[in-house]
Amino acid sequence: METKKELSPEQRDELIEILKTRFEKNRNRHIGLDWENVQTKLEANVEKLWSLNEMERTGGEPDVVGHDEKTGEYIFYDCVAESPKGRRSLCYDGEAWDARKEFKPEGTAIDMASEMGIELLTEEQYRELQQLGKCDTKTSSWIITPSDIRKLGGAIFADFRYNTVFIYHNGASSYYAVRGFRGSLRV
Repeated sequence: METKKELSPEQRDELIEILKTRFEKNRNRHIGLDWENVQTKLEANVEKLWSLNEMERTGGEPDVVGHDEKTGEYIFYDCVAESPKGRRSLCYDGEAWDARKEFKPEGTAIDMASEMGIELLTEEQYRELQQLGKCDTKTSSWIITPSDIRKLGGAIFADFRYNTVFIYHNGASSYYAVRGFRGSLRV
């Protein structure tokens, strides 16, 4: 049975209020952007509110980090200080999950992101996020892995230590209690 991917009017109002409060509290993430324009865009794209709610529900604390002038879309990233708690202990993708013989995690980062209607951050996006406020100082986050690395069985993740963004590799089937993933969504 597939879950209905829409919010009730009450849930939409509650989420918009959470997002508005976060937007106003963290103006450094979206200098020059106006909340009323963001809210208008959200209300015109209610299907995206479900994905934002999933980001919120799993601990991501999504916030606006940019505006694409060409498409008119607002860009949201998970801005929580540490990797979202509701998205940890996952291997990278389904192929990696299938390859595990035992002690399989509950799921994968790629599959969960897809179910949520979001995408994992790229390395470039992860570095942009770190410019808005340091995160993953105690955790790490899977990021989009180049296909040539993935074909060899690896996957990449990132964190912030010693005032530096580090990009590391690991087997794609690995998973850890302190590694999750951060997502992006365009509205």
